Amino acid sequence: GHEIPTQIGFIGLTGDKSRPESPRQCFTRHTSLREPSAHGNTTIMSSICIARISATKPSLHQGGSLQKKTACFAARATVRTSSFSRSSRFSLRNERKGLRVTAEAKDDCVGIYCIPYEMTTDAGSMPEGWKTPINVAVSGAAGQISNHLLFMIASGEVYGKDQPVILSMLGSERSREALEGVAMELEDSLFPLLREVRIGIDAEDVFKDADWALLIGAKPRGPGMERSDLLEMNGSIFATQGRALDKVAHKDVKVLVVGNPCNTNALICSMNAPSIPKKNFHALTRLDENRAKCQLALKAGVFFDKVSNVTIWGNHSTTQVPDFVNARINGAPATEVIGDADWLKNEFTPIIQTRGGALIKKWGRSSAASTAVSIADAIRALVTPTQEGDWFSTAVITDGNPYGIPEGLVFSMPCVSKGDGDYELVPDVMIDDYLRERINVSVEELSKEKECVKHLFGEYGGVCEVVLDTSLPGEA
Repeated sequence: GHEIPTQIGFIGLTGDKSRPESPRQCFTRHTSLREPSAHGNTTIMSSICIARISATKPSLHQGGSLQKKTACFAARATVRTSSFSRSSRFSLRNERKGLRVTAEAKDDCVGIYCIPYEMTTDAGSMPEGWKTPINVAVSGAAGQISNHLLFMIASGEVYGKDQPVILSMLGSERSREALEGVAMELEDSLFPLLREVRIGIDAEDVFKDADWALLIGAKPRGPGMERSDLLEMNGSIFATQGRALDKVAHKDVKVLVVGNPCNTNALICSMNAPSIPKKNFHALTRLDENRAKCQLALKAGVFFDKVSNVTIWGNHSTTQVPDFVNARINGAPATEVIGDADWLKNEFTPIIQTRGGALIKKWGRSSAASTAVSIADAIRALVTPTQEGDWFSTAVITDGNPYGIPEGLVFSMPCVSKGDGDYELVPDVMIDDYLRERINVSVEELSKEKECVKHLFGEYGGVCEVVLDTSLPGEA
């Protein structure tokens, strides 16, 4: 075969311009562009392996068209590969459609990462009624929680059976190989709604044009580490991710923070993304709500779908307040249906708080699967209209709340949605003395956490007084 020299500018490749003449380069998997990317007389179809290409027909070098059955598009073609630096990053752009595919360079072109994948007829293959694809960025994408969640998203269980998705997955240098494995499994699953997969270890690359950002990745608390240390360590991560979102994500991106301490991490993230509405940042408390619904249903002897209007107030910690006062079972007050005030006040809350630790004792693992399900529930609550008379819990900014909670915190409260990704706080929720006393404890804790991390969003002079470890058992 004759070689077709493909310069960086020739095929619209940007990134490592110091190596325009490097041999054929292979990228970690991306499902490709909707159309061929043409430049001059040579058309290069979308493929994993892009740079210098060897073809079997000399005529291709003389202004011919590179076809699917030649060069890197056929297993039988004569192709040469070469290893190169992992640090190289590139982007391939379809000029007419404006779609962007990002991937990281890989040491060796082997297996699925050398298999070309083209979607030149993708637009025509989309069933009628499908929506425009959305870009869902996920950090900690190689972790246990994501291993459950990503497949739920790709299957349509989260955003709907008519919502195609692009999955942009963020990992770390340490998790790079595992991230590639996740991408391979997603491909092998043949999800019709999964139109594109992107992986990387740089937040700005992965968060580019994100419509949703699910921030799951965080460092676990190490031996002897205080909660204040965890706040500082993970706070720095979320400050960086907030700046990346502010720079490259869509300005109406919805952000769900899962990595703990999630309430304060969400606050840090939002404060570092001033161009994105603070209202768009959430911290996950849906698992706590699901656990509360389960326990109320078991106590009342009913199925969980008969339980509604359950709120988790406050921080995702042992100061959280599962609200049985406003909860309803079969439309009636839960307090009347259960009729056991002592259990509700003295046993119900500790059960919710210690559920994760109890699960670990049973089978030695944290609650990754149920956490993934609760993330899916939290998203569905925002993209599906809330059932009339019900509400859901999510930790959001307290600015303008009707409950007398100080502004400037990310605090779990009752919300409703029209299904457009937005939400409103529920007015006229009863807060009796029992609830108020406990809500105030969570307010105090979150206020102290904020003082510990103010320097991460440009405010100074705070005094860190976080002493007690209020992390939920079984979590970081």
